Amino acid sequence: MKYQVVIGLEVHTQLTTATKIFCGCSTRFGAQPNSQTCPVCLGFPGALPVLNQKVVEYAIRAGLATNCTIAERSVFARKNYFYPDLPKGYQISQFDLPICVNGHLDIDLEGGGTKRIGITRIHMEEDAGKLVHADIPGVGDDSCVDLNRACTPLLEVVSEPDMRSPDEAIAYLKKLHQIVVYLGICDGNLEEGSFRCDANVSLMPVGSNVFGTRAELKNINSFRFIKQAIEYEIERQAEILDEGGRVIQETRLFDPSTGTTRSMRGKEEAHDYRYFPDPDLVPVIVSPSWVDEVRQSLPELPDAKRERFVKEMGLPEYDAEILTSTRELAEYFDATVALFPQAKTVSNWVMGEVSRALNEDGKNVTECPVTPELLAALLKLIEKGTISGKIAKTVFDEMYKTGKEPEKIVEEKGLVQVSDTGAIEAIIDEILAREAGQVAEYRSGKDKLFGFFVGQVMRASKGKANPAVVNDLLLKKLAP
Repeated sequence: MKYQVVIGLEVHTQLTTATKIFCGCSTRFGAQPNSQTCPVCLGFPGALPVLNQKVVEYAIRAGLATNCTIAERSVFARKNYFYPDLPKGYQISQFDLPICVNGHLDIDLEGGGTKRIGITRIHMEEDAGKLVHADIPGVGDDSCVDLNRACTPLLEVVSEPDMRSPDEAIAYLKKLHQIVVYLGICDGNLEEGSFRCDANVSLMPVGSNVFGTRAELKNINSFRFIKQAIEYEIERQAEILDEGGRVIQETRLFDPSTGTTRSMRGKEEAHDYRYFPDPDLVPVIVSPSWVDEVRQSLPELPDAKRERFVKEMGLPEYDAEILTSTRELAEYFDATVALFPQAKTVSNWVMGEVSRALNEDGKNVTECPVTPELLAALLKLIEKGTISGKIAKTVFDEMYKTGKEPEKIVEEKGLVQVSDTGAIEAIIDEILAREAGQVAEYRSGKDKLFGFFVGQVMRASKGKANPAVVNDLLLKKLAP
């Protein structure tokens, strides 16, 4: 039997606030275990939570960027369950009254076109701690708990079950990841768990509109692993159904070393958590004026930026896609174009030399020694004819190493382009005299030899000859 996959995603986005959601402890990653805790995040009796206003602001930002309705009144609830890394015995989350509802994202499909993926809700919650399984000297294999992460602020983004392939799921995840990083509310670091995903996967017969029993794949923090986990789960469930079996609703873990999922526990329903409003926290009231204030502060988002690059700057879709891949790269490009308003030329250099150098060094564009001001100054030298495009690449490499201004490098190394027709003509005459046989062949119809002569002149001039002048003089001198 043929099956249609149904996928819904729950994404946990760790926020970049300096302090936790209900206390003043630091959220810095990598500190000594249990060094960033207090009575509130440790769940001591009588310790009362106080909501971090910045978390609410970040939730509003995320909701607006994903086309959600922002609730004027939302309520925190206690999600009750017992686990070693949950010191209170419950998690403060939101249940029936979340802060953001009924949103959507439009994803690009591989075959062309777009598809709208619904977002059911976005709600605020606290993270749990972290279990560390290790071989402890003198003790042996054991599990320890680090509560530094407990009470760290999260946004959980819950999609509708609208995705019908692993590729659609990854496209949605990458778009959501790009948006939260653009907004500055999440660093997007998958390895550190700042952005992690639970995937709900089920199968239904092709032509049916009745969803099958779903399995939840828990806490996967790599786009590649998420795709692998979903693909394996599709195969596993199809095999069960083909053999006449029944898929069990459960939570499963993905093992990257084997590319398989394994059962973790039976899937809980909402009533299993015995949700009830948290008596220590008042309802969150968000005024329309606050929403408008946050809306005004939003940065230009990837889709809008991409559209502007294409429609207003005349860039190809491919260039716009690459340049908007990160907010920092787009801002670097924008800043350079503001100083040298030739968008395609700037795009070529940013996607070419700038990206090459950064990739070789493993650096982000924010760490680039060649600032937008320096890159624009280099491009102006090419435009003026001071240096050729080929020499400019040499100058760029020196700028990247030293951070020096291009004019100074050109002066120090004597790289000024030669445009003096007399000097170039002398070089050409010498080469044509030496290559009399090639000249005869060119004049007999072998036009491709023209490039040979250009190369010889550029080599003789050590790359300094103005290519336009070289081409013009060669055409005249090689004419029959």
